[in-house]
Amino acid sequence: MILYADIPGERLDAFLARCGEGLTRSAAQRLLEEGCVTRNGRPGKKNDKLNPGDQIRVELPEPKETYIVPKDIPLEIVYEDQDVLVINKPKGLVVHPAAGHQDDTLVNGLLYAMGENLSAINGQLRPGIVHRIDKDTSGLLAVAKNDHAHVMLASQLKDHTMARTYECIVRGNLKEDAGTVDAPIGRHPTDRKKMCVTQRNSRNAVTHWEVIKRYRGYTHVRCRLETGRTHQIRVHMAYIGHPILGDTVYGSKKPELGQSSQVLHAGVLCFQHPRDGHPVVVVAELPPYFREVLEKLERMM
Repeated sequence: MILYADIPGERLDAFLARCGEGLTRSAAQRLLEEGCVTRNGRPGKKNDKLNPGDQIRVELPEPKETYIVPKDIPLEIVYEDQDVLVINKPKGLVVHPAAGHQDDTLVNGLLYAMGENLSAINGQLRPGIVHRIDKDTSGLLAVAKNDHAHVMLASQLKDHTMARTYECIVRGNLKEDAGTVDAPIGRHPTDRKKMCVTQRNSRNAVTHWEVIKRYRGYTHVRCRLETGRTHQIRVHMAYIGHPILGDTVYGSKKPELGQSSQVLHAGVLCFQHPRDGHPVVVVAELPPYFREVLEKLERMM
């Protein structure tokens, strides 16, 4: 990871905590103590005072692997062949083990259902996982059964030939019938759990959207990802003034219409098959929670 200082006099450890993706200040200090950080080619110290333009290089150590326990977690497999399977993930299910979720994730369920028939490229913590969707986002997720399939699917993600289409309900009424949000996304400068539109240490992000139906105070929207940044649709819709219904991180802090998490569903996944290149299109209907919200909005018309 290569970063460039932008605030004169800022401490190196504070800069890493602000700009290093996923790094807390204590984690940054550990990396500095272990010699994993250089400043303009020389070992960095936590209390180094930076000058704008200083090049900061961070060499992240390989993560320590831990054994993941297979667990019988019901998984809705909507497509499967010898190379790929596609899961329709329910709202509330975490994709891979993390703090607070060690044995109740999609990965635990995959290991129970598939055994060793999963790609190993992402290591033991994320076997077969090509891409993620948030815990409280429902919908389609591609899983690779072997390393060749993983490489091919990952390349389609990188060159944007894997098409992912979502549906969501946003607050307010969009004036236009369709549009594009082209705004870079990076880590929030003060809240490390959030992303934001920013020019600082960000990556390009493009979301195409179109109106499905307008309701009183809300709009049903279809979004197509051109890129796949963390929280991309949630950040982009909030950025244009129409946060997703129920998204208490980027929108209203209070639940709306009975929803305390984002009403966002990954409904269509299109990719070229990794073995012979034929097109695969997988569709997942709107889940019950989403349909219930639409019914409430219909009654409010």
